[in-house]
Amino acid sequence: MAKIKETSTNFANKQALANYCLEVYASNIIGGQWALAICCYLINGKHRFGELKKCLPNITERMLTLQLRKLEENNIVKRTVFAEVPPRVEYELTPIGYDLKPIIKELEKWGKKHKLL
Repeated sequence: MAKIKETSTNFANKQALANYCLEVYASNIIGGQWALAICCYLINGKHRFGELKKCLPNITERMLTLQLRKLEENNIVKRTVFAEVPPRVEYELTPIGYDLKPIIKELEKWGKKHKLL
């Protein structure tokens, strides 16, 4: 995933649009196939990294890590590390993340309807 340089015109345009259009702001956070897919699995409860990787077999470990970090930075996902040997880490949606549930369900309904066309 290429990161847009903060000095680029593309970055400035993206930021300006997100500032004026809250839908764009939201889609910048959960947009893309992996972030949304991760949220879809976490709606059903906590998952460990390996469990998410099994749910998304085509994602690389690096991409899963990057997406989880992005979602955590945006307060969508909470990461809990347990003081055990070996360490156990669980990911779950935050209350803000759970607010996505009706949106994700509507996207699912739209996807079913559109796919049948």
